[in-house]
Amino acid sequence: MTMGKRKDAPRAGSASRPTNSRTKGLRDWRDEKLARIRTLIRQADPEVDEQAKWRKPSNPEGIPVWYREGIVCTGETYKDHLRLTFARGASLEDPSGLFNANLEGSTTRAIVIGEGDRIDDGAFKALIRAAVSLNMVRKKHPT
Repeated sequence: MTMGKRKDAPRAGSASRPTNSRTKGLRDWRDEKLARIRTLIRQADPEVDEQAKWRKPSNPEGIPVWYREGIVCTGETYKDHLRLTFARGASLEDPSGLFNANLEGSTTRAIVIGEGDRIDDGAFKALIRAAVSLNMVRKKHPT
């Protein structure tokens, strides 16, 4: 992704709420970007499983959660951005600087993607593979 830390990136506890544009019959840039993210995750590791979690009346389709030996990341859709939260992001190397939110957290890290943001395919796939590897190591050697 070609973006640094976004000053406008929502912080934990912000008023933004997840939305799923498909539930309102809209097809917009968020759906296109999320579809691209799904493709990149499958390319990075075809064994990663996607499930919809946390369904509720305001978001009946739920939030996509990608798993392999634990949560890899979640994909939340908001009005003006997507937020990919990596469950163990604080433990991952991020040489390309993709993480631009939750940078002070002790466990998670996130990538906030706006409408005009470009995804660095190679760096993103490397981050997915690193997250999967971390999950696999943790499964073999629980702490």
